[in-house]
This record gives sequence, C-alpha cells and structure tokens, in this order.
Amino acid sequence: MLSGKNILLGITGGIAAYKTTFLVRLLIKAGANVRVILTNSASSFVSPLTLATLSKNPVHSSFVNTDEGTVSWNNHVELGLWADFMIIAPATANTMSKMANGVCDNLLLASYLSAKCPVFFAPAMDLDMYKHPSTIETLDKLQSFGNIMIPATSGELASGLHGEGRMAEPEDMVVFIKEYLLSGLPLKGKKILITAGPTYEAIDPVRFIGNHSSGLMGFELAKAAAKLGAEVILISGPSHLTISHDLVTLIRVVSATEMYDEVHKHYSSVTIAIAAAAVADYRPKTVAEQKIKKSASDFSIDLIKNKDILLSMGELKKDQFIVGFALETENEEENAKGKLKKKNLDAIVLNSLNDTGAGFGKKTNKISFIDKNSTIKTFELKTKTEVALDIMNEIIKRIHV
Repeated sequence: MLSGKNILLGITGGIAAYKTTFLVRLLIKAGANVRVILTNSASSFVSPLTLATLSKNPVHSSFVNTDEGTVSWNNHVELGLWADFMIIAPATANTMSKMANGVCDNLLLASYLSAKCPVFFAPAMDLDMYKHPSTIETLDKLQSFGNIMIPATSGELASGLHGEGRMAEPEDMVVFIKEYLLSGLPLKGKKILITAGPTYEAIDPVRFIGNHSSGLMGFELAKAAAKLGAEVILISGPSHLTISHDLVTLIRVVSATEMYDEVHKHYSSVTIAIAAAAVADYRPKTVAEQKIKKSASDFSIDLIKNKDILLSMGELKKDQFIVGFALETENEEENAKGKLKKKNLDAIVLNSLNDTGAGFGKKTNKISFIDKNSTIKTFELKTKTEVALDIMNEIIKRIHV
C-alpha cells in the first residue's frame, strides 16, 4: 500500500517524538520515500542524524541552509507538492493551534500550508491539555479543513498521569494510514483470484512440456487489482517474477493439476476470478522416474488431457465474475466468443499472436475485451501494466461496485 509513496513527516517538540524513529523505519520498510522536517524544539527529543540515516534523506529544520560555507534555502512549496501525503507526529497543542489559525513561523508550518495532499496528524499531549476546550476546538477545526486525525490513545503519560493524550504507536499509525488509503478504492472489500504463468508437465526428472509464458500479464493484473483495493490471491506457475504487496498472497505451483487444486481451494471465497495463466492442455500419461536416455531414433510420449480449470470455474460459478484469456492465431474473435460461451464466462480478453508486440514473453500487449453480451472494446498496443489497469477498469464497470 505504501510502496513508492512520497511521505513528508513533520515532527514537533513533544516527548513522543522519540517514537518517530520507529515510524520512519516502518515507512521505509514498507517501500515509501520519506523526507523529514523537524521543528527546532523537536531536535531536543530526537536526533536529526538518526532520522537522516533511517530516511536516507537530509533532515530539514529551517528555511536556510548554511552548509560548507554556502547559503541555500529549503523550498517549502517543493516539499509540500512532492508529498503524496503528509504526517505530523507528534502534533503538539502549540503546532496544532498554529495549523488551525494559519500561523506560519517555521518550515514545517509553511510546508503544511503548501501541501496539496492528504495531511494526517497524530495529537500527543498530557491529559488535561488534551481535554482542554481550546484543544477540542482545534481538533474539530483541523478536521473541518480535511485533515485526518490519527486518534490519541489512553495510557501512561510523560507527567505520570494515566489517561487520553498518548500518541498512537507507530505500528498502529501505519495500519490507520493504510486503512484510510484503502477506504476510497473501488475494489475495497473484494477478493480476486488470478492465475498466471505457464505450467510445466513433467516427462522425467529433468524434462517437461511447457510454453513461453513469463507470467507478466497475471502479475501486473495482481498489482493493478491490489492498487484498486482488492485482496488478491495470485496462483502462479513457474516464473522468475516476484510481487510484494500487503494485499497480494502469492502461491507458486508447477503443474496444471497443482494449479487446479489451488484454484479450487480458494474459488468459492472470491468475488472475481481472472484466468490469465497459460495452462498446458495435456500432460504425459506416465512420468519416468529416471532421466530418459537417448536410444532409438524415434520417441513418442502418450499424453492425457488435463482438467480444464477455467471450465470448472464456470461450472461451479455462483456469484463470481469470471474472466478468461484467449490467445489466438486465426478466427480470433469467433474462437474467443465460443470459449466465452462454452465456459460460462462473464468476459474474455482476446489477444492475437498476429499482432506485433502481443503474446508471450513481451512487455506489451494488444487486447480486446469481450463481455457476455458481445460488447467488444479494443485497445491499442500498450505496456502490460497499462493493459492490466484497462482490464480491471472494464471489470469494475460491469460488477457495479
């Protein structure tokens, strides 16, 4: 959820500032890019060097830099526009009051006023300060501006009192932010099963029947679905590709039989199923226990048919929206429509090996999306990342999310 996000962290002068080292570490571990702004008083509670080391970026604290005899300025506008979202933690009573009333007397506040992104703030102060009418008014005012409050918790406070006003723990803050980012996404609450890659059907311990699929299309579909808020189960045949996302569970298989079994472990629990894998239609009737030696000039292998994974999903379909793939070389549209009807699909993605840039082992694809009403939408040649988003958008239009 946070991978690749630009996060501007503003730290103000409260004892809870020590927790921000853990927060920065968690954000970096999640794949985010983090820049830090410290107020002057915050540097009494947490070291700029520690934060710079953890964030892998210089820490800013004033408008002017005078390093190594040169003078330059920290551009608060650039910092505000750079961020995908901003976190102010801890947010002291003093800083929050200034935020609520447009006071701009330090770099953090100037960057806050310049930010065009969502701003999260995590209040932290003692019990009586937190309950004071002026603080309550400030919290309401900040939220009325569209800022998102990460609620303080109850616990032991720096004064020795026990009560509300303790800053949320870094782990809980990260969970809160992720939940917020998910809340407005069109596939939130949906569970999607995606198959990807080839299957390898063993002939002997060293040889197999397979195909040239890399799995890229299925992996890009999984990324696109997760970015749109879906929980994804990605079942992949042999592929060098990897994926790291909080919402994606990757299950690796080898053969068509293994893929069939894994699909049916999860199929009943999903809302959408997308069969992007290039599954082998046949497998050897018998698999040699030892490597087959070269002997006769002629050699034959008896093949038997694998279970049709997509057909079985169509037969068991209840409320699932099922999408298949058709890679064709002739009579493309006719064959794709036939497959759509025969396998009880809701839609099928057609790509032709006759189109330059489409098919296995390429980073691009050219598709037509055909639904069960024979509505066809054809797209230009695009990267598979873009194609995946096009496919997900076509599905979203048809499931009335």
